[in-house]
Amino acid sequence: MKSTRPEGQRIAIAAESLYLANLLILPGIGFLLLLALAFWGREGRAPLAAAHLDQTVRASLWAGVLLIIVISAVMAIAGAGAMYVWTLVILYFIVCHTTLVLLGVFGLTKALAGQCWRYPLVGPPLPGGCPQAKRHV
Repeated sequence: MKSTRPEGQRIAIAAESLYLANLLILPGIGFLLLLALAFWGREGRAPLAAAHLDQTVRASLWAGVLLIIVISAVMAIAGAGAMYVWTLVILYFIVCHTTLVLLGVFGLTKALAGQCWRYPLVGPPLPGGCPQAKRHV
């Protein structure tokens, strides 16, 4: 029996799952596994797989910048002794991290549906030949 899955869907699902694992349960390790998946067998990859891999790698890099570098810069500039700094840092982390996780869940649902999806603001353009959701008029 032939599978009805779009070509590259398994890799797309793995990419989105590793993105979420990096944010939620395996920080750093999930990112390294995602990079290994992204760079292993790059040639001849299906557009669906290539799109989700490119999106998740780029979003993971931005997540690192947003969560680590921005918080470190705020702490270095404002100092770590004041309570308002800690309040600001915790609020920023919660809002930013929750947004990144929510976008990852949305990306995973698109991968499970066999559709390409672009992360808002940080995602690169989708490759040609990428299956898209059918729009109803």
